[in-house]
Amino acid sequence: MMTMTRWHDIDVDWTAMPGALPAMHAEISPAQLLLVCRRVREEGGRLVSLWGEDRSEGSAAYRLCVVLDTATCLRVIECPIHSDAPTYPDLSGIFPSAARLQRATFDLLGLRAMGSDERPWLRHSGWPADYFPLRAGAGPAPTEAARKPYPFVRVEGDGVHEIAVGPVHAGTIEPGHFRFSVVGEKVLRLEAHLGYVHKGIEKRFEGMTLAEGIRLAARVSGDSTVAFAWAYAMAAEALTETQVPERALMLRALLLERERLANHLGDIGAIGNDAGLAFGLAQFSRLKEDLLRVNAKLWGARYPMDALVPGGVKSDLSREGVQLLLDSMTALEQELQVLRDLYDNHAGLQDRFMDAGVVTPELAQQLGVVGLVARASGQAQDWRASLRMAPYDEASVKAITGERGDVAARVDVRFDEVSDSLRLCRHFIATLPAGPICATPGTLRSGALAIGGVEGWRGPVLVALRVLADGRITRCHPHDPSWHNWPALEHAIINNIVPDFPLINKSFNLSYSGHDL
Repeated sequence: MMTMTRWHDIDVDWTAMPGALPAMHAEISPAQLLLVCRRVREEGGRLVSLWGEDRSEGSAAYRLCVVLDTATCLRVIECPIHSDAPTYPDLSGIFPSAARLQRATFDLLGLRAMGSDERPWLRHSGWPADYFPLRAGAGPAPTEAARKPYPFVRVEGDGVHEIAVGPVHAGTIEPGHFRFSVVGEKVLRLEAHLGYVHKGIEKRFEGMTLAEGIRLAARVSGDSTVAFAWAYAMAAEALTETQVPERALMLRALLLERERLANHLGDIGAIGNDAGLAFGLAQFSRLKEDLLRVNAKLWGARYPMDALVPGGVKSDLSREGVQLLLDSMTALEQELQVLRDLYDNHAGLQDRFMDAGVVTPELAQQLGVVGLVARASGQAQDWRASLRMAPYDEASVKAITGERGDVAARVDVRFDEVSDSLRLCRHFIATLPAGPICATPGTLRSGALAIGGVEGWRGPVLVALRVLADGRITRCHPHDPSWHNWPALEHAIINNIVPDFPLINKSFNLSYSGHDL
């Protein structure tokens, strides 16, 4: 049921959006956008995502879309932008994490935030100044021979020098450039430049059917395949008025928690290795491998990229599968207790972890940090708890937090979340109802904007979706939480030594692929 509400003293009509995600929608002017953003910020809310669209609708051809989190629901805003002056107010003074999102929006669509940082973010390939790939009718990117160096902020003074790292790294990781300004080994400033693996995913979505689109969404960031697939499916189900069966929802949640487990296990081992404990890497790699092999046996893939479909899930779980899951979780828990005692009582490890890469609660709140990094800095953020969506609304989920905001806190949050994910997996298995695992889509709502979102292992994952009357996608925007946390990494390294950067970076473990769409 659609309802209209006003919010505080701001003269905006909000309409409840269909779908599983509690969200309100409004179409407002850019001036009103500033008022709403300021009010949300004053009340402790944060920016979730920002992107642009080319609707090709006369003079107001463009739309700026903004999603804000007000703790109990999301506020989804559309601002018509005139094609003769494709500008809008800079939001980075209210939400610092908007800065790079605004720069990417200009690079892709040509919408400029007035007074903002105008350095390019995605234009590594030397796109011509008048080429914007997400504009209607834009073809393949032409290339230019001349490429300008990226204008990093320079730090000058006695004894200051720069260390340039990347974009090609020694390990098998994705490319990103890190420019350190240091005195001796002490870091004065770090500035990262990303976007080297811009893949054109948002452009690739155009023209796909809803069934085709979920396969691409599941591949935005491979370690978060379930989170992106579920968020996409949720948006598709809102557009088609599809009621997902309860059994399918619980199977989705089971897959999402196993994704959280796999990544946390891998991270705990890798963080230990970066602090000199190779034994930790070996043991946690083994535990992660065991989990992935169970995934392959039950869902046909170690990282089950195609397990979710709009309307539900692709395959069911047998009694034998349930028993295999329960047995493997019991074995995992037994080893986890031993390994956690080792980590907690290893003096050399704790010496490296404690006070390294600190993000204070005040800084985390100021920068709009999200997910496990925010929770390790005292921010009780977890969509599984705050948005009360099925099946988590009956599972007694609480945000697991720490206060120190250092590497040690981020490791502790991972350990605690592993334990809680095992509890949640058991809960979903024990309460798994009988019934179908997929529903038939209902009536398509063409032209409307729909969103879906879940708390992935890094933080909140959002997908926005709009389709034409023939069911073809006209715009799909997937949003990874790493957008908000990359800037915090730059602050976390200040006053640490250069050799601690790999450890601090791994404790964040942010996505390049999910960021560089």
